[in-house]
Amino acid sequence: MDPGGGCPHAANARLLARGATTDVLLPDDIPGVLVLGHEALKECLSHPDVGKGAEHFTALREGRIPGGWPLRTFATVSGMLTADGDEHRRLRALVGKAFTARRVAELRPRIEAVTAELLDGLARTAAAGDGVAELRDGFALPLPMGVICELFGVDEEYRDRLHHLSHRVVSTSISPEEAVAANREMVQVLATVAAVRAERPGDDLTSALIAARDDDDGRLSEQELIGTLLLFIVAGHETTLNLITNAVRALCAHRDQLELVRSGRVGWADVVEETLRWDSPVSYFPFRYPVRDITLAGTVIPRGTPMLAGYSAAGRDPAAHGPDADRFDVTRPGRADATRHLSLGHGAHYCLGAPLARLEASVALERLFTRFPGLDLAVPDAELPRHGTFVGNSVERLPVRLTP
Repeated sequence: MDPGGGCPHAANARLLARGATTDVLLPDDIPGVLVLGHEALKECLSHPDVGKGAEHFTALREGRIPGGWPLRTFATVSGMLTADGDEHRRLRALVGKAFTARRVAELRPRIEAVTAELLDGLARTAAAGDGVAELRDGFALPLPMGVICELFGVDEEYRDRLHHLSHRVVSTSISPEEAVAANREMVQVLATVAAVRAERPGDDLTSALIAARDDDDGRLSEQELIGTLLLFIVAGHETTLNLITNAVRALCAHRDQLELVRSGRVGWADVVEETLRWDSPVSYFPFRYPVRDITLAGTVIPRGTPMLAGYSAAGRDPAAHGPDADRFDVTRPGRADATRHLSLGHGAHYCLGAPLARLEASVALERLFTRFPGLDLAVPDAELPRHGTFVGNSVERLPVRLTP
């Protein structure tokens, strides 16, 4: 795997032509498997003999994973991400009620208000210069970051630092020393956030989690509390940030598709689903492990092998999406079926925040292109710097021109 990341689609196409899974070398020459094909990935995500607990990771159990390994947090963080069975259901139940479709729908007015404020800020930035504004940092980032932090009671003073650290935690191109420092500081900041909420509890999820931790039955340990905060702060904004960024890039590159939405022939929700499929916010997500030798797409995968979910590859798998799978098409048949792609997961670990991500992205895109109908990229897409990771899939910057 290239630690520097980059656009995954050309490599995915070559690999898919060879098969639905492929052996890879992870950092420090740790052998692993990419699951690339749509059907193979779907089976993997719900396979009864595939687990997420670190105890299943052979190389980790044998002491072959160094402390500064850039993917170590994905394997060892305590909480929902690495829990199986009853433990996973217990942890998921603690926060699941906050992400139901009804509860998320109640957030719409707040999301719309934040979106309007951010669009005003973009307009002011463009007016002060040459009509260009930085869309990723000025709009696509603060919207989901603000919403998820409000849900979890994270004060504004911590948000910029948490985004910076989130970016470091998911990076695969930083040094071992930088990885250790980023993870250590992330835990420290989240512990501070928890301490503030313990001292001044409010109507937020962190306060509710602390109350569960302090119950006599000990439903949530301190490590699980920090792990839950880490999962939702990182995943709750990084993926939606990439989704909005990738959707804007796709629409600017496919003006005919943008016109279909503007004319009302398809909805903004269709744009969100096609972006999730065509340019998934996540390329290769770590980890799952066979708890015994399994056969996936005709390939035997040994027990304890770290497997990465190839969401960006599965979304363009011709076997599932047809010979034109690499074409961005908001009218694609079956677009209303949210299960037609796997970019938000499948099975027991399906993304709890999926309804929130879909709502945020739909509102953001509709309001953005309504306010600025002439919006276009200020530099060619190919010149935009990519993420320094093979986990996330997007660009680091998105300068746009708000008027023709």
